[in-house]
Amino acid sequence: MCPSNPKIQEPAAPPPDGRDARLERLRETIDALDADLLALLNRRAAASMEVGRLKAETGAPVFRPGREEALLGRLLAANDGPLQEEHIRSIYREILSASRALQRPLRVAFLGPEGTFSHMACLEHFSSGVSCVPMAHLEDIFEAVEKRACELGVVPLENAVYGTVVQSLDLFARYEVFVQAEWISRIHLSLLSRAASLAGVQIVYSHAQPLGQCASWLRQNLPQAKQVSLESTAAAAHRASREEDSAAVAHAGLAESLGLGILASSIDDIPDNSTRFFVIGPSPAAEPGANKSSLLFALADKPGSLAGVLHILAAADINLSKLESRPLREERWKYLFFADLDCDLTSGENAPVLQAMRDYCLRLRVLGVYPAARRPPA
Repeated sequence: MCPSNPKIQEPAAPPPDGRDARLERLRETIDALDADLLALLNRRAAASMEVGRLKAETGAPVFRPGREEALLGRLLAANDGPLQEEHIRSIYREILSASRALQRPLRVAFLGPEGTFSHMACLEHFSSGVSCVPMAHLEDIFEAVEKRACELGVVPLENAVYGTVVQSLDLFARYEVFVQAEWISRIHLSLLSRAASLAGVQIVYSHAQPLGQCASWLRQNLPQAKQVSLESTAAAAHRASREEDSAAVAHAGLAESLGLGILASSIDDIPDNSTRFFVIGPSPAAEPGANKSSLLFALADKPGSLAGVLHILAAADINLSKLESRPLREERWKYLFFADLDCDLTSGENAPVLQAMRDYCLRLRVLGVYPAARRPPA
């Protein structure tokens, strides 16, 4: 007989899957490791704060690019994976940024407003541990650093497509500032606009450098559009946001905040578009691991003057990686040379070379010695 009102049996829960159990154990391991990492990071932060107090007593700089690069070099040499080089660099960029902020908050001037490629490069290099101060003009950056209104400044020096930012070279001749570090930042140009398509664009705004970096693309795709140079890419994007028939060549990150659409991405004339930036400070940096020097020099106006300098360098087996001339403001038809050398020209072994150059040149100023920048992967 069947029992009356039989009780319905709930199905038994399936046994835990072996993979779920392993996953839970792995999560517990990661939680424990995170706790260990947090304790170690705070120990490191405490030691860094003590370093900051000692630096304050001696007046030593907080930003030490040579020391930081040497640290990364040791870590990368000891790294057995699976973390890749870019992972290590990204993690330690934040750790070092936080350490600098704990030692003493830094004010870093850049060519503003926010959203320019200089701003993005500043954040890329220094991360979130600094106060980025926008400046309206490049000269304002040099003046702020020379007068110590800002501890550091970020200035563009040259682009892989469009060449040297000559205004930066001219300002080095006028202001007593020094190169602390260099780095190379990948540039990705986009066309931002309120227009629905390229056909609706009649004016293109940007800084002169980005306009030059995508000149071929603009000529092929927007031959009807007038090109107007403004003081920055961010200013160009703001201008385009107020006009229906215009566009801006700028960083894609500005589009959403300004209500602009992205009509085209990666419009650079070469895919490996990069810009070299200098970090400048009010005093020379004596950095371990420095393997590059930048200098300004002037020569007598006579045949063979430049050849004499080149002979001094060649005899010392020193590579000249950049040489550019600029007119002297105070003397018509006289020129000042900017040069990059692949060495620390101020080291003891190169003291005879530096003295020989000083004896030969009418004037010579070492702008800085610093670690050569790592080129971003293609």
